[in-house]
Formats: sequence, C-alpha cells, structure tokens
Amino acid sequence: MKRVYDNILQTIGNTPMIKLHRVVADLPCEVYAKVETFNPGNSIKDRMALKMLEVAEQEGKIKPGGTIIEGTSGNTGMGLALAAIVKGYKCIFATTDKQSKEKADILKAMGAEVIVCPTNVDPADPRSYYSVSKRLATEIPNSWYVNQYDNLANRQAHYEQTGPEIWEQTEGKITHLVVAAGTGGTIVGTGKYLKEQNPNVQVWAIDTYGSLLKKWFDTGELDMGEVHPYISEGFGEDFLPLNYDRSALDLFEKVTDKDGALMARRIAKEEGIFAGYSAGSVVAGLRQLKSKLKKGDLVVVIFHDHGSRYVGKIYNDEWMMDRGFLEVKTVRDLIGGLGRRRLVTIDENATVADAMELMKKYDIEQIPVMLDGEVTGALTQSGLFKRLMENSEVREQLVGDVKEHAMPVVDMDIAVERLTHYINKDNGAVLTRDESGQYSILTKYDILNAFSKG
Repeated sequence: MKRVYDNILQTIGNTPMIKLHRVVADLPCEVYAKVETFNPGNSIKDRMALKMLEVAEQEGKIKPGGTIIEGTSGNTGMGLALAAIVKGYKCIFATTDKQSKEKADILKAMGAEVIVCPTNVDPADPRSYYSVSKRLATEIPNSWYVNQYDNLANRQAHYEQTGPEIWEQTEGKITHLVVAAGTGGTIVGTGKYLKEQNPNVQVWAIDTYGSLLKKWFDTGELDMGEVHPYISEGFGEDFLPLNYDRSALDLFEKVTDKDGALMARRIAKEEGIFAGYSAGSVVAGLRQLKSKLKKGDLVVVIFHDHGSRYVGKIYNDEWMMDRGFLEVKTVRDLIGGLGRRRLVTIDENATVADAMELMKKYDIEQIPVMLDGEVTGALTQSGLFKRLMENSEVREQLVGDVKEHAMPVVDMDIAVERLTHYINKDNGAVLTRDESGQYSILTKYDILNAFSKG
C-alpha cells in the first residue's frame, strides 16, 4: 500500500541494507552496506541534523524564524537545510575549500548562504570554518550554532535510529560495524547501541592519513604532528570532537586518499552503488583488515553519502590523474583521462595569418594541417617565428606552401612510455586516431604531466 508523507523530513531513516559481492569476493565473510544515500538529502547526516535541531528547539536554543549556523563539509548542511525549509529557519554554513564544488552548490540550491574558508589553517585560526561559524553565531541575533562535533544529540540520533535499524535488519547477527570516523556521531552512537545488544560486536573506525584520530585511540595522545592536509572528504579530524567515546570503539585503521578513491569507483562499477569517497575508504579499510575476519562473520559497512557529491573529483578521470590516483598505461588511457578536447586544425588553403590567429585564440604552440580530412603537415610557433623573421610577407602565403612535417600519428594502444621516441625539441606533440577516425592531440605537456604523476 502506498504511504503518503506530510513532509520530506518524515522520509529520513529506514535505509536499505545491501549485500556486497565483487569488491569483497575474497573476504571470508558476508558484508552488507547500510546505504544512507536513500535519505532525502542523500546522506546519513540527515538523521543527526534533524535530531540536533529538534533538541535545540526543545531546549529553547532557537526561536521561530531564527538562523541555523554551522561549519560543515556539506552533508550535515544539507540535512539542516532540509529541516530549515520545513520548519521555517534560515541557514548560514561555513565550509572549506577542500570540499567538492558540488556540495557547496547543493547547499546554495537549498537556500543556504555558504561561506568558503581555507582548509590548511589551525582550527583555532579565525579564518577556519570552525572559527567563522562560531563568530557568526555571536554576531547574528536569534541564531543557533549547531556544533555537530561537540553536540551530543549527534550521536544520540544514531543510538536511537541507525543502531536499532542495523540490529533489526541483521536479525541481531551483526559481528562487525565498520564506519568512516569524522565527528564521531555515527560510529559512537551506533556502536554504543549495538554493544548494548551484544558486547562482542566489534566496532572498527576508518581514519585517513593526515588525521589524528587513530593515534588518539591507540595512545590517548592528541598529536598535532599527525596532522597534515589530505584529500579524503567527510572523515578524519585535526582535533577531538566531544562525540567520541573510546569505550564504544575497538580499532582504528588508516586508509590512503588514493585507495579510498579507487575503491569508491570500483563500488560504482562492480556493485552498482554510486556512493561517496568515504564508502570507498570504508571498504578499502575493511579489506586491509581481512586477516581479522573469519567465516560466519557478518560485517556491516556504512555508505555515508552519494557519489553525485564527487562527480568533479573521484569520478572524474582527469582529477584522478592529476593526483596520481589513476595509472596511465596507454595512449588510450591518457586520452580518456584528459577527456575529449577539440582538435584545432588548419586547412592547407588557409593563410598563415589565419593559422596565427587560431594559435593566439586557443593558446596553442602547434596546429595540424589538413586537406580533405587527412593530416598533411603541421605549423609550429617556432617554425612560423623563424619564417617571419626572414620574410614578413609570409603571413599572406597559403598554409600548404609553408607547412612543416606532420606530427607523428601513434596507435591508441601503445604504451605511454614509447611516446618519448616521438617527442623531441623539433616535435612537441603527437596525434592519435580512434576507431571512428577522429584525431586527438597529445602535447609535450600532457605526456610530461602523465609521467610526473606516475
């Protein structure tokens, strides 16, 4: 029977559990993903955002028509924005320049004001998104600073909702919970509930290199020497939020930025689940802990948010290549990572002046010469410069009369390393041709950039 809801907030929670297959095929146990992208804001943060606001209302911390202020990587802001729309509040969010552009754009689309702050500053720095959000809350009348990191209603939401859902969905058979740890709300709240049902449930936290959480858990020490910039989004911290409680946790494991990104892409392609960065890191971390698992275990991993938040990052080949996350093996790989770019060409019957104008317009150093769809030669800035110094009238000549030798045309499937045989001081680019007959160009910069990442 169809169920009708009074508003969007009533659709939060009761997300599905989906069994994973290919990405965990060599693990000895069953692994299920709690897919939180089915929440209306496409992330698990909807749960705690609504809970924190409800508690604030009960405690009189925000009045009708007030302003919600928070520092957020994007997902908590989305949950708060949804709640604000339904309940009639304004929203101002401070975020960092590390977060994907999509996250900020989504928050703006939901009516929020977004202030982007620098990532690589200390939390106490007045420019940090923590400090900016705190300051705004003191300056704006009838405003409420959410502070998801230290707001214990964060973990309360997961104790009341996420934990019971997982317990019921696994019929109490869960043996391991694996969560990317950020504010601490999800892992501590869910972990506390599950351990109350069965103290033997193992709660494993996934951290990232550049975060101090793992060392804190292992030693009790808050070591700022552990902190450095990282690319992974939505988890890891450079301070200890109050939501953490070591008694709810059993283990911390660190995952590299690269491994998390690559696994997220595998999850999309091999499981059909379009999830975010932290989902990849969670599965990568679980695989690193394979030796601690055995047959009969039932592992639940949390997929926090949706892949649409990262289409310009981990799901973008060029972004991945720029960070050395994708291994480039062939010319086809390199072309695929760069994306289809318009190949600027010049006909033999055009003038040199036309060619020079194209070079200036597109800021290119070489241009293929074509006749009837076929490459017959090339023009280069250095060659044209030499000719102009010898004869300024060359501008009026036809391209076909002054063209230089054609750029080499290489096979799409040759190894990138072999391109070094074609690139030299006299030849700064190569051409390649796909199965449809369409040409692409690879410049000296493209090739050097591929090697520098690899």
